[in-house]
Amino acid sequence: MPDPHGTRDCVVALDVGGTGMKGALLDRALTPLAVLRRPTPRRDGPGVVVAAITGALRDLAAQAADRHLTARHAGTVVPGTVDEEAGRAVYSANIGWSDLPLAALLRDASDLPVTLGHDVRAGGLAECRTGAARGARDALFVPVGTGISAAVLCEGRVVRGLGYAGELGHAVVEPDGDPCACGGRGCLETVASAAAIEAAYAARSGRAVDGAAGVARLVARGDPVAVAVWDRAVDALAAALATFTTLLAPGLIVVGGGLAQAGGLLLDPLRAHLGERLTFQRRPEVVRAELGDEAGCLGAGILAWQAAGVEPAFREPAFREPVTAGSAAP
Repeated sequence: MPDPHGTRDCVVALDVGGTGMKGALLDRALTPLAVLRRPTPRRDGPGVVVAAITGALRDLAAQAADRHLTARHAGTVVPGTVDEEAGRAVYSANIGWSDLPLAALLRDASDLPVTLGHDVRAGGLAECRTGAARGARDALFVPVGTGISAAVLCEGRVVRGLGYAGELGHAVVEPDGDPCACGGRGCLETVASAAAIEAAYAARSGRAVDGAAGVARLVARGDPVAVAVWDRAVDALAAALATFTTLLAPGLIVVGGGLAQAGGLLLDPLRAHLGERLTFQRRPEVVRAELGDEAGCLGAGILAWQAAGVEPAFREPAFREPVTAGSAAP
């Protein structure tokens, strides 16, 4: 019998990262009814990754059936360049696929209707609908981790640009800087990503460190090399954000990803460096993301519900961590 209120309906949501996949069955309030986490076997090649994604979708659909739920649609979000309208994974250096009709492949293999999305744009959509950017019409979501990307919200819409929009990590901030994996030089990712911060500290100090979080702890203790590396990264990020602000005038910039776990240690100097670079421009508020590593999966769920013709009744975020000035990553 059809359920007029959708209380037995759900969607399958899957966020595929370079190292792991996060999946869930989500009801209309985006509450997880079942969750799934497993590694992404990217070292085994793109074909194996597609098979793993299919397996995850099937497993989640089976869990829905076990709970007597109707899985209305599936949303799968992936990294790299993604053409959402065509359902194609255009390119991903991390996973190794190129011009792959991924949505069609997943539909055929899983027997589920599948909508394909971009992981960062999906995360930005979730932050704008139920996270730190609720109600914003013009905003930028910037996850800073191993790499740097962005989701652009303009006049209430996520900008896609045929899959190429939001590559903030490849804005040039040091024209004579280090080579980037993209083929350019001096891209923001070569200076301000977590990987770049870790590498810069090791190169300058001659000492290994436990990732960017380790550098953040040293900054909090006043280590001069760590402070110099951190300040260079923050200033580079501010330079890229100042250019974006001049062009599109966001009212809000939401910073997420692993580096945002540093809290005020990152956000306080970023606000200051950005403010110093702006004159006449609209000055955006800079805040920390609220949804953590839930964002991509929630965004995939939003895309799935919308594809099913339903606008989710958004819930409150699963967590809201207070940010205190000077707090550092654990």
